[in-house]
Amino acid sequence: MSGKRSIVSGASEDRLERLIGERLKPGADKKKIDERIWDLFGEDWAVMFTDLSGFSRRVAEFGIIHFLQTIQEAERLLLPVIEEHDGILLKVEGDSFLVIFRNPRKALQCSAAMQRTLRDYDAGLADEDKVLLCVGLGFGRMLRIGDADVYGSEVNAASKLGEDRAKAWEILVTGGVRDACLAMEGYSFRALDEPPPGADSAYAVDYPR
Repeated sequence: MSGKRSIVSGASEDRLERLIGERLKPGADKKKIDERIWDLFGEDWAVMFTDLSGFSRRVAEFGIIHFLQTIQEAERLLLPVIEEHDGILLKVEGDSFLVIFRNPRKALQCSAAMQRTLRDYDAGLADEDKVLLCVGLGFGRMLRIGDADVYGSEVNAASKLGEDRAKAWEILVTGGVRDACLAMEGYSFRALDEPPPGADSAYAVDYPR
């Protein structure tokens, strides 16, 4: 099964690389090539970026081995929650997850469930042992390249929200997510003063605790 996933991802990457190569040639019809790329790989997804709060400070204070333990605990606790909400984990890079969801509501529900899971885990622990999660979500049209990666403005915005802007316990979302999830019971949205590049608007989510 893993071999099949590798073939699918490799074929997608090879096709994209060839089309980009054509696009670089003198006199190339870039508009037509771009249309082909979007026809091949353009899909609507919700994208999640997570980060663990205080990475640099906690590594400096407690050492990298302690933080590797924290990352391992985060994976043990959170990957089952992602699977339960039909998320597809594309990447784990350091203390960050990249996850995609077909359903933006499930993406938001998953984010809240992850925060509740860690709240219960952290209860009674010393501060240095707590797992503190930041989440950024985007939703819209993007390029999905097999099971290797996703690209697009919503991806960039979600990355900025989750990895740069969100604080511990926060879920920050683009306007695309807010529009898709506006009627969800128990969730409300507070506009951020400055949306990240790639998003017209962004919001902090008040979610069921």
